[in-house]
Amino acid sequence: VDVIVTDGFTGNVALKTAEGTARYISSLLREALTSTLQAKLGAAIAMPALKAMRAKIDPSAINGGPLLGLNGVVVKSHGGADARGFGNAIRIAADMARSDYIAKVGPNLARVSAMFETAAAAPAEEPAQ
Repeated sequence: VDVIVTDGFTGNVALKTAEGTARYISSLLREALTSTLQAKLGAAIAMPALKAMRAKIDPSAINGGPLLGLNGVVVKSHGGADARGFGNAIRIAADMARSDYIAKVGPNLARVSAMFETAAAAPAEEPAQ
């Protein structure tokens, strides 16, 4: 699992960029795969693999990410989520609550937070001449 830790503004810019890029590449692929008879035949052969790939990146399949550093479970869902995606975000939150996620993750978050505070308090090094 890849994890990104960021503030809300920067994270939103990154997500919107990734979403736009994915939509653009998808439209280019659709255009290329329907441009000629040969491309359409190739697309028909590749369709099972393309559907499997699409299922892996479907935002409705795993919609929602936890907001860390709170004394409870909060899962942020995508604003454009459909009913399936929103239901999956609720399922993620319920699974986290049942698994005692806060008690398991909280001490590690406190440790990481302390590391960042220590690093921020350290004097800056002078640039080499």
